[in-house]
Amino acid sequence: MNVSALLTSAGINIGMCGLLLCFYSILRKQRGLVNVYFGGRLLAQENIMLPDAFCFEMLLPSPSWILKAWKSTEDDVLATAGLDAVVFLRLLVFSIRIFSIAAVICLFLVLPLNYYGQEMVHRHIPSESLDVFTIGNVKEGSKWLWAHCLALYIITFSACILLYFEYQKIAELRLAHFTGSPANPSHFTVLVRSIPRSTEESFSDAVKNFFMNYHASSYLAHQMIYRTGKVQRLMNNAEKIYKKLVYATPSCLYQECRPMRVRCGLCGGTSSSFNLYSNELQLAERHPGLDRLDSLKEKECAAAFVFFKTRYAAVVASQVLQSSNPMLWVTDLAPEPHDVYWSNLWLPYGQLWLRRITNLLASIVFMFLFLLPVTFVQGLSQLDKLQQMFPFLKSILNKTFVSQVVTGYLPSVILLISLYTVPPTMMIFSTVEGCTSRSARKVSTCCKVLYFMIWNVFFVNVLSGSVISQLDVISKPKEIPTLLAKAVPRQATFFITYVLTSGWVSMCSEIMQVFAVVYSLFMRFVLRRTDDPNWIISFPYHTEVPRVLLFGLLGFTCSILAPLILPFLLVYFLLGYVVYRNQILNVYRRKYETGGQYWPIMHNTMIFSLVLMQIVAIGVFGMKESTVASGFTLILVMLTLLFNEYCRQRFRPIFNGYAAQDLIEMDRNDEQCGRMEDIHRRVLSAYCQPNVCEGEDLKPEVGETSQHLQDNLVHPTVGGFPMSSIQGAATWLSLLITLQERNATK
Repeated sequence: MNVSALLTSAGINIGMCGLLLCFYSILRKQRGLVNVYFGGRLLAQENIMLPDAFCFEMLLPSPSWILKAWKSTEDDVLATAGLDAVVFLRLLVFSIRIFSIAAVICLFLVLPLNYYGQEMVHRHIPSESLDVFTIGNVKEGSKWLWAHCLALYIITFSACILLYFEYQKIAELRLAHFTGSPANPSHFTVLVRSIPRSTEESFSDAVKNFFMNYHASSYLAHQMIYRTGKVQRLMNNAEKIYKKLVYATPSCLYQECRPMRVRCGLCGGTSSSFNLYSNELQLAERHPGLDRLDSLKEKECAAAFVFFKTRYAAVVASQVLQSSNPMLWVTDLAPEPHDVYWSNLWLPYGQLWLRRITNLLASIVFMFLFLLPVTFVQGLSQLDKLQQMFPFLKSILNKTFVSQVVTGYLPSVILLISLYTVPPTMMIFSTVEGCTSRSARKVSTCCKVLYFMIWNVFFVNVLSGSVISQLDVISKPKEIPTLLAKAVPRQATFFITYVLTSGWVSMCSEIMQVFAVVYSLFMRFVLRRTDDPNWIISFPYHTEVPRVLLFGLLGFTCSILAPLILPFLLVYFLLGYVVYRNQILNVYRRKYETGGQYWPIMHNTMIFSLVLMQIVAIGVFGMKESTVASGFTLILVMLTLLFNEYCRQRFRPIFNGYAAQDLIEMDRNDEQCGRMEDIHRRVLSAYCQPNVCEGEDLKPEVGETSQHLQDNLVHPTVGGFPMSSIQGAATWLSLLITLQERNATK
């Protein structure tokens, strides 16, 4: 690819970005799209200043949203979107800082040395090949390779210093978030799984007896987890109604309870064919044998939420091995009540390791299947091979503009479209894996998407574009630096176009919210329905964090090899800082958060990017016969790994758990202020498993009592089924038919 093809790709992307940003600044002023572009603020019940009547200003683009997003403070983001949003924006700030330093060093020091590395006659710059701007143009044994080694040291030390201060700041924010937030029920709750089955007692009794025996001083209560599902929920409700009707005496049915006669239009019965009785609560009170506890015990799983009197007791119980068999009485801190992924709680704990292995194999298979579009993309970037495979395209590809579009724009577009299938697939894998919280499922998906993108976008593109056929070389670890040193500079031009397409344009499409706009217009004008506020989604960390980290890896790896990528990356991070801040403050809602758990992933990826950059540099210096530079770079690798180990020892434990000092101080403050009893009441009512039984709410088993259920809620029901439920009406009708047949036979 030459400079003119790069400029063509840049021009297309700049034009699309400008057009999309102008459209956004106009659409955000329209009242009909306020739920799309200000959904998060509407849920927070904030006032949104929009014109009441139509005016000409509503059709003019304006940069006011950029100024508002730029002026917002970190405290505003923390109050609106939580700690995870702050961590994500600090990743962008770190990227802007480090790549600003790298751009200054590499553009003014490394790039001229690359350009004049060979004694050659340079042509007009637009017709120059981009290869002359890479390190591949430096001749072997050149003394100027010391400049590349110096730039490598400056970038590495700057990145490590910035990473250290970011890790320290985010660790402080996490501690402040934990100690300064109101009492959270999850801090007093432990999720217990793999409860041993016994023929002498139920799971609930086993939990109570175990924790009353071994945690008597701190045990507060427990709440069992039940198998849920639409089919089973329908069967359980039907069984409950049947028991109530069977045990009801005829005198009660026909004398005390006034019947309501209905006609069944399906079977043509008379008006007295069926009787509906509405006095179910009195029937249940007069016949204690109809206790709903029996039906619920049949649905109990080998898992429960156990509540403790203090935070410290809950943390100790979650970290201590409860049994000599590690596969029994497995304990973990419970997720927040609104963060619980109930569908995975009742999965047998013994299946989880098998599910993880299956997911790993499925992810590997999916990664290899994705080689097909990547290989096709690499074929488009090499016109000579493409013309040999498809001779009939030779006349079309010989045209200058067509060849520039095919090599400079089309490969990145095809790869970008193919990558849209990755996050949903990885989300399914994380769900099957058995994550017990929605935030943990997103973190797991984030890691899977990150590994996938680093492998397929970077390594597969590098290897398939150069020496993918030399598998024997890949099998030799000593040859990997040399292999990457040959391959990465050749693919640097593709990575530049990938930043333009996948970075700039995808950022503008993010702020446009194309799918949300189409969905809102379809619901309003086609289905004639108003927008549902619950449809507003949370920020997609599982897609955006891997994207930003991938661009950081490309920037580090290509910084001294192909410095031309740095200005395009810097524009991407600056644009992303404004766009993401605007989206976090206005568009997305905060459903749950991890408390900054994304930062260790970000830190480790940045360290991996630095080490990869250094390994590639060792291979390049070895190819260029500069053994001294290779030796100094090897020392740099060791220093980087030592820095990472220090950060792991210093900061990582803060993200893995909580300090006893903080826990005990918080418990003492609550006890001295008299808040502990109120906290206990809120903890006992926090975890309510949905869809266990319609119209019923579960209470945890407290102390020595065994009160499991509350009275029926005041929703209008028939036999425990909502009147608006079609399934409930059908089940009620079938039960009435069965009852009528029983009475007829008697």
